Amino acid sequence: MLSQAIWWSCIALECFLLARGVLGRLIVRYPVFYGYILFVATQSVLRSVVHRWYYDQFYFSVYWVTEFLGLVLGCLIVFEIYRVALAGYPGTARMARKILLFLFVLALAKAGAAFAGDPHLLTDTTPLQMERTLRTAQAISIGALVMVFAAYSIPFGKNLRGILLGYGLFIGERVICLTFVPVSGEDFWFYAYSGSYLMALGLWLGHLWCYQAIPATERNAPLDKEYQLIAAATRRHLQDARGFLRKAMGS
Repeated sequence: MLSQAIWWSCIALECFLLARGVLGRLIVRYPVFYGYILFVATQSVLRSVVHRWYYDQFYFSVYWVTEFLGLVLGCLIVFEIYRVALAGYPGTARMARKILLFLFVLALAKAGAAFAGDPHLLTDTTPLQMERTLRTAQAISIGALVMVFAAYSIPFGKNLRGILLGYGLFIGERVICLTFVPVSGEDFWFYAYSGSYLMALGLWLGHLWCYQAIPATERNAPLDKEYQLIAAATRRHLQDARGFLRKAMGS
């Protein structure tokens, strides 16, 4: 009974959130986030229908396919948070995109090498283990962004702060469950996980009721200055390395 109440409450809040996103044109500013909310609402209805009518044949496959697609969209939310949060710092935004892309390629390369070395690894890895890895990466990315903005006193703005708080709460609770809590059906942690998403929806609805621009910051903010210094130093080191290589090859 409690799980049904949580489920219907989540559906209602998702519909309200999507409606406010359309009316306030927030959906244009945060398309990935609202695409994620639409997907989660759709997958909830789809799973319910499949569970009611086709449980034995299709439910397990439908559940994990939709869960994986939700994880991918969740990763894209992290990229959108970085994009919007660092819009006023173009140099730092470029560096952040390159770092995130590098980490993504590195993770794929590591996984590919592991699968090549152990052909049975893919079959031995459970969906929950895969989810834990992706959720942990999301948590680290969000934590890193929060620390950078706190260190340089950069404002998030009400809308982005709401997205970050709600998604951070949801991801943090999920990582704790996947890491420390054994799967045991509808216990306290099952309801805590469902409740954390309900709380996240409440935070999102409160912070995204209407659009509020991120407060303007100085163009010469310390964060972008440091990026420019790092970029200049990197260019100098590369030039020195090329010069040293030319001398070594000429000798």
